[in-house]
Amino acid sequence: MPPFQSDQQQRFSEAAAILLQRRRNGSKGERLPESCRPQNLDQALAIQTEVSAQSGDKIAAWKCGMPGANTVVLAPIYANTVFQEADTCPVWSDQQCARIEPELAFILGRDLPARAESYTVAEIDAAIRETRLALELIGTRYSYPDAATFAEHLADGLFNQGLCLGPVIHTDIHTDIHTDDAANLQTMPIKISCAGHTPQEFSGVHPAGNPRAPLYWLVEFLRNRGQGLQAGQAIITGSYAGSPDVPLHEDISVSFGLLGELHVRFISKTSA
Repeated sequence: MPPFQSDQQQRFSEAAAILLQRRRNGSKGERLPESCRPQNLDQALAIQTEVSAQSGDKIAAWKCGMPGANTVVLAPIYANTVFQEADTCPVWSDQQCARIEPELAFILGRDLPARAESYTVAEIDAAIRETRLALELIGTRYSYPDAATFAEHLADGLFNQGLCLGPVIHTDIHTDIHTDDAANLQTMPIKISCAGHTPQEFSGVHPAGNPRAPLYWLVEFLRNRGQGLQAGQAIITGSYAGSPDVPLHEDISVSFGLLGELHVRFISKTSA
């Protein structure tokens, strides 16, 4: 390997080690040192990949969104931070609240491995086993996130600290909402309720329009990089209601229009 490549990889490893340590112990810190700070999207993705390699944890989910002119939106979510229909969900928080994003999660029932030819929309749709209500758990490893560049946030997983998976969306003859229809819902009222608190209500709009559109993009983006998705992985594609805060240690109910409700209690996570 040429010396300049070896030096670059060392910088990626240094950045990843810093972000992984913060991720593991729930701490925040300054921007990455200039010596290992990503300068572009490719470097940011290389650091993101190195975080996954150093963690040794399985990628159980992905977050993604539609790309912009100078941005790509994707980040792995690790198995030890994914909670499925759990009564309680631990989060890192330096305040008495958890920050969440109400989303739909598409669970794959079959692999979508890297291959030479593009995947069709029909193939990707057929790979989806079920759709679940979900809450992305939001957090950052930077003390002053507004001072960091998009590339720095991309390297850090785009504010993700985990995922809370709720119930599967089932066909319901009483509402005429079916699983396939749910996947294409562009708008959906979101209501967050907690005893003793005024409910938070949102006229939810999916940022991509079609909630599956970012999934289609992610499959092709990863395929072009020689990567694929695996059966069992959950893919979330954007919030219907921004990033509201909810109190810790209280029973929370999140209503997704006619699709159902997700119930959970967030508790403080502590360092090992």
